[in-house]
Amino acid sequence: MPSIANVVVTGHSRGLGAAIASAFLENGSQVLGLSRRHNPELAARFGHQLRQVEIDLSHPAALAAWLDEGSLARFLTGETAAILINNAGLLQPVGQAGEQGARAIAEAVAVNVAAPLMLSDAFVDATRYSDDRRILHISSGAGRTAYAGWSLYCASKAALDHHARAVAADALPALRIASLAPGVIDTAMQAEIRATPLERFPLRERFDELKTGGGLSTPADVARQLLDYVLSPGFGAQAVTDLRTLAPAAVAE
Repeated sequence: MPSIANVVVTGHSRGLGAAIASAFLENGSQVLGLSRRHNPELAARFGHQLRQVEIDLSHPAALAAWLDEGSLARFLTGETAAILINNAGLLQPVGQAGEQGARAIAEAVAVNVAAPLMLSDAFVDATRYSDDRRILHISSGAGRTAYAGWSLYCASKAALDHHARAVAADALPALRIASLAPGVIDTAMQAEIRATPLERFPLRERFDELKTGGGLSTPADVARQLLDYVLSPGFGAQAVTDLRTLAPAAVAE
């Protein structure tokens, strides 16, 4: 893949999404950020290199209307290299089945599952004539290991993993896809985990220890590794993978 591509990043207003957008912008790419809020810091640094859309991904009808309007297709059509990074996600609702609530479940499934699948479908359609197109789902180890209190989060990340496997099996021309667990990152989501009562998330103390013991990665460090991986020849060789276990050759330029 060329080192510069048109890149779509969801959840670019903060945390890992902001760091991913920044890494690609610094690398020279044009970035389209989709989030509930703009990122003024990135806008000030990168100007017209960054395009931003305020959209609430928890409302599938609003996302469908925006896709129908054609802005995504216009950003991608005709580009020889294009990347979609489905980063936005919700941790809540946390708690046992029976404690989560229908509205909270619907919102989380919309953000964590429906939006990535809708965007992936539109991305593949818009890039059908591209020479190199890549989709990265930001997944989690929770999609591969069950955690008490995280049934919704675990299920939604497992959905992304299996979506990547099935799309890879489609073997569409010039399309590569991977669902990748990035490790434990020092973001607002981690603070949210540590603020969860033990009765709702029995494994919380493990995440407390990671914070106090310096076991969290920074968003900027993870974003740089993700950029190298997404642009590498080895991207998509495994439909489901983990950034912490990738061999160095898999992220080589």
